[in-house]
Amino acid sequence: MSAPKARIGLIIVGDEILSGRRQDKHFSKVVELLGARGLQLSWVEILSDDRALLTAALQRSFASGDIVLSCGGIGATPDDHTRQAAAAALNLPLVLHPQAAEQITLRCAETAAKGQGTADMNVPENQQRLQMGMFPQGCEIVPNPFNRIPGFFIHDHTFVPGFPVMAWPMLEWTLDTRYAHLHHQTQLAEHSFVVYTMPESRITPALVALEQKWPDVRAFSLPSVGESGGSPHIELGVKGEPQQAAHALEFLRAEAVRLGARFDPPSV
Repeated sequence: MSAPKARIGLIIVGDEILSGRRQDKHFSKVVELLGARGLQLSWVEILSDDRALLTAALQRSFASGDIVLSCGGIGATPDDHTRQAAAAALNLPLVLHPQAAEQITLRCAETAAKGQGTADMNVPENQQRLQMGMFPQGCEIVPNPFNRIPGFFIHDHTFVPGFPVMAWPMLEWTLDTRYAHLHHQTQLAEHSFVVYTMPESRITPALVALEQKWPDVRAFSLPSVGESGGSPHIELGVKGEPQQAAHALEFLRAEAVRLGARFDPPSV
């Protein structure tokens, strides 16, 4: 069996997602960004803006050794807790990152030049903006091409804002800069077919046998009860190393035929 590949997880932070005030857009985009690079998402968590809950979740993810992308909660208002939770999970102090301070100062100067605010970093509002550069000690910044306010990277965890216009290019930069060596490391194939007039329980032993015979292939079964007026059916498939997946698909088709499956919907 091949060596295990790096697992990639996604953490989405925000009470507004859990309450329904905003709809999450990160999950589908991250799947897209990873897929374009031959990578796959292994897990996702949606968490509230609760510091204790975030700290516990990050303690688990830091201990896992997974690559983790985290969106949301790194601002400097009272409802943002991700920076503090990351520091607590690693038992590290929060410190003003010098590169973050530099970028925030540049941002303040740019907005002042447009007649918005002041470039004086001693005024209260700019001192508050500097709080967004308080990161766990020892981290590296993640550049933000939208407004310069950076995210941070530490122990294979990348933390970016919740705004898609900022988060997505920051995540792309991370994937292409820090994890380029993982891109298209393994070619994967995915095949499926639809069968009718067969209960899922009948084909399940074949799915188990398939994964035992081809350890680098995963089988899947997606049943449908006939929504929108269609006939009940099952989509059966395999995904994994291309050559093994091709052999596994032949096996699964043959088993479906042997067990009496039909490949055309029954006539009404």
